[in-house]
Amino acid sequence: MSRLKHLFIPAFVLLLAFPSVSPAWQIFPANYYLTSQQQQILDFQTPPAPGSKEDLADLAAVREWQKKRTAAQCAGANAEGNATFREFFGDLNPFPAPLPDDAFAALGRVGRETDWVVSKLKYRFGRSRPFQRAADLNPCLGRIGGTSYPSGHAALSRMYALVLSNLAPERRKEFMARADEAALYRVIGGVHYPSDIAAGKKTADILYRRFLTSPVFLKDLETMRALIKKPAAVQPRVRDGKRRNL
Repeated sequence: MSRLKHLFIPAFVLLLAFPSVSPAWQIFPANYYLTSQQQQILDFQTPPAPGSKEDLADLAAVREWQKKRTAAQCAGANAEGNATFREFFGDLNPFPAPLPDDAFAALGRVGRETDWVVSKLKYRFGRSRPFQRAADLNPCLGRIGGTSYPSGHAALSRMYALVLSNLAPERRKEFMARADEAALYRVIGGVHYPSDIAAGKKTADILYRRFLTSPVFLKDLETMRALIKKPAAVQPRVRDGKRRNL
């Protein structure tokens, strides 16, 4: 479902905030549900100051994961490298396959606007990735470009999980668990600190609450709700030539 990632950003912002990002990872401004003013998160917590106790604990956590991570964990992290809905939730997808066009379009809007808000926060804080600061770190996700705070993968996976939880609340626990796993993979893979992950989740929570005030978003939710797969009907059991409903 690579179509979900239509990513572009004004050139001057791209060059300043994401100097080593390839053109395929640029981010377009997106205001489907919220105005630019509504997207602002002015009181967002700043990342730990370089060299502070919290910052050093962040680095130590990345080092610890580098020691104990498995090949399977690295493979899982790399499989979600593009942060698409399908990569995060393909096997938990509550929609019919292939994904209906209306659901695809709505999820695309959700993803692109979330990406845009995260990109503005990344630009504001400009935090270097762990491997850019510590020569002993060898990320199994590669030495990717961009900045670190907050984590876009953490924000996107949680946002999708929140949307899916609204549509299929009985499955909220598994959706949120999958989002948590996707977020942690970014620390395991060596490209984010734990505080980046917490900030990404916070971004999604704030943005989702604001989305719920948008009539366009609420309409998209109802469109997607109508497309959720219905549980298979329980067939009556036949015993001794007679049907018995169980």
